[in-house]
Amino acid sequence: MKNPFKPKSTSYYDWEILKDLQWHCTKCELKSGQAKTWQVWRQNGIQIDTDENNNYFKNIICIKCSNKTVHRKLKTLEILEETKSRSGISQKLSQKVKAVYKCQEALFLREMPSKELEVDHKFPQIRWNKNEDKHQNDISEEDIRNKFILLTRSNNLLKSRNCERCVKTNKRGNFPGIYFWSEGDENWKGESFFDEKGCKGCFWYDPYEWREELNKLVNKII
Repeated sequence: MKNPFKPKSTSYYDWEILKDLQWHCTKCELKSGQAKTWQVWRQNGIQIDTDENNNYFKNIICIKCSNKTVHRKLKTLEILEETKSRSGISQKLSQKVKAVYKCQEALFLREMPSKELEVDHKFPQIRWNKNEDKHQNDISEEDIRNKFILLTRSNNLLKSRNCERCVKTNKRGNFPGIYFWSEGDENWKGESFFDEKGCKGCFWYDPYEWREELNKLVNKII
């Protein structure tokens, strides 16, 4: 299979390393370290292998740097014909989500230009076990608020890092310096790896609900 990426790009380099279909270290062999990069690969039909727990990575000892690190591996060089994003977010739906939230970025409640905002699922894609059904353009405002938030590119990447760290450690993320979860505690307690309930109460799952519950607690104390 021909390398699908632009020559001299980071992804082109990583494909060349991974095309032997073996596990490779993200610290000393691969250039792409962010979880978001590998999500984009999967969204474009590239099949990344999983470990025994269905994670799209494997924590093992690297034979080159001798450290226990995250490794990545291609399952096959075949790229799926169905290359549409698993998120199924069409341009029309994206515009509707931005209209519902009035282009408000979820982390810091800033109204921003539409082009600077990305529609993201509350439930992290790294925990999905199947493709999501194609969204209909007539999705209700309630469903939009239950399913999506708006983030800047940098905050979207930050959310991805926190979610991937949670997958590795079962310790949920927090708003920097505030150790509060509106449901449960720092421990991720889903009934299975793919259980969305395990994410509820985490700031990175729903910043709006998190703030509302924190304000209730603060006002009660006052």
